Amino acid sequence: MGKKKQTKRSKKAQKQPRKLWGTWLRKKTHPAVERLTESISFDRRLYRHDIQGSIAHAATLARVNVITEPEKRKIISGLRSVERDISEGRFQFRIENEDIHTAVELALTRKIGSVAKKLHAGRSRNDQMALDLRLWMRDEIIHIEEQVCLLQERILEHAEQTVDVPTAAFTHLQHAQPIPLAHHLLAYMEMFERDSARLLGCYARVNELPLGSGAVGGTSVPVDREFTARLLGFDSITHNSVDAVSNRDFCMEFLSTLSSLAVHLSPLPAEWTWWASPECGFIELDDAFCTGSSIMPQKKNPDALELIRGKTGRVFGDLFQVLTVMKGLPLSYNRDLQEDKEAIFDAADTIRLSLDALIPLCAKTKFNTQRITAMSERDHMDAASLAEYFVMKNVPFRDAYRIVGELVAKCIDRDIALQDLKLKDFKTACPKVEQDVYDVLGVENCLKRYQGVGSANPRNVRRELNRWRKLFEE
Repeated sequence: MGKKKQTKRSKKAQKQPRKLWGTWLRKKTHPAVERLTESISFDRRLYRHDIQGSIAHAATLARVNVITEPEKRKIISGLRSVERDISEGRFQFRIENEDIHTAVELALTRKIGSVAKKLHAGRSRNDQMALDLRLWMRDEIIHIEEQVCLLQERILEHAEQTVDVPTAAFTHLQHAQPIPLAHHLLAYMEMFERDSARLLGCYARVNELPLGSGAVGGTSVPVDREFTARLLGFDSITHNSVDAVSNRDFCMEFLSTLSSLAVHLSPLPAEWTWWASPECGFIELDDAFCTGSSIMPQKKNPDALELIRGKTGRVFGDLFQVLTVMKGLPLSYNRDLQEDKEAIFDAADTIRLSLDALIPLCAKTKFNTQRITAMSERDHMDAASLAEYFVMKNVPFRDAYRIVGELVAKCIDRDIALQDLKLKDFKTACPKVEQDVYDVLGVENCLKRYQGVGSANPRNVRRELNRWRKLFEE
C-alpha cells in the first residue's frame, strides 16, 4: 500500500511544473506563493549577465575536470543559443520557472540534453544571483557615468560661450553678487564630477567575484575562483562565503550614489524652469522638450524639466526600500533579498531616462544674454565690494558694513546706483574715501576684484574653463 501511494505521488509530481528544488515536497506550490516567490517578471533582464556568468563557470568546471572540454563547448554553445532566443524575442518566460537562473538552465537542458545538468555543480542560486547583480551593476555604472560626462560636456559648451556674460548670483533667491554666467554653470560641473567619482568608487567595490561561495559555506567542488574572476574581468574575489551571498552593501552604495546624482539633477531643472518663465526670461527651451496644455492653446510647459525634478523622490524611495530590507537581517542569505532588485532596476532606469532627456535638452537651450546682463545691474550688488574697499582703507568691517548699508538706503530713496553717488556723499559717510572708490563699483569692476582660485574673477573662470576642456580632451 505504501509503495502504491508513493507511486501515485511520483506520478502526480511529474505533472507539476518542473522545479529545481524540493523534490521531496508532496504538495504543489500554492498559486499565491507561486506569485509571491517568483522574480522572473523582473530579473529576466539579467539574462545576458546570467549567461555570461554561466559561460565562465563552465570554463572553470572544465579547468578542474568536473566536465570535459567537449561538454564545456556544448554547454557554451547552448547558452549562446539560449541568449539569442531571448534577445530575439523567441523565448517564453514562465512564472513557474521562478527566476532567470532556472529559466536559462531549463532552456539549456531542452537544447543540449542531460549534460546541461552538470553546469550547476559548484554553485548555488545564492552566489549566482550575487554574481549576476554585480555584472549588471558594473555595466550600469559605466553607462551612467558616461551619461554624466555627456551632460558635463553640454554644460561646458554653454559655459565657454558665457564667460563674458555677467549675471546675478543668488542667495535666498535674492540678488547677492555679480558673477559671470559661466561661473554659475561651472558649479554644476563640480557637482557632477563628484557624482562621477562616486560612481567609479562604487564600481571598485562592486568589482569583486562572489561566485564559488555556494549557498553559504562554499563548495567542495575544486573551483578556481581566481580563474573565474579573470574571465569575468573582476579585480578580486570575495573572502568570506557567508558575507558574499548576503552582502548588498554594493547595492546600497549604488542607490546612495544615484540618490546623490538625483539631488544634483534636481536643481538644474528647478532653476531652468524658473529661467524659462516670462518673468525671468533667461533661457528659451527648445519646443521638442516642452509640452502644451489641454485647455490653454498658448502654453509651452517645461514638463520634461519638472518631471526630472520630481523623479528625485522616486530614487530616494528606492534607496529607502533596500535600506529597510537589509536592516536587521540575520546572516546569511534570506529570501528578503529578492526585494532588492526591483528597487535597484527602477533607480537605474529613472536616472538613465532623466539623463537621456536632460543631455539633449541642455544642448538645445538658448540663453538670452541681453536679458541676463541687464538683470545683473540691479539691486546694488556691488555693495559687498564697496564694504571691502572700506576694509582696505583700514575701516573695521562691521563699521564698513554699517556705512555701506546707509549708502544703499540713500540710493534706494533716490532710485540710483551706488556708482551714481557723488564723491562728497562717500566722504560724508567716510572721510577715508578717495576717487578710486569708483574703481570698485559697477558689475565689471566687482568681477575684476574677486581674488583667489575658485572665485568669480573672469580670469579665474577662464582658467577653469581651460582646465575642464583639457580634462575632456584627455
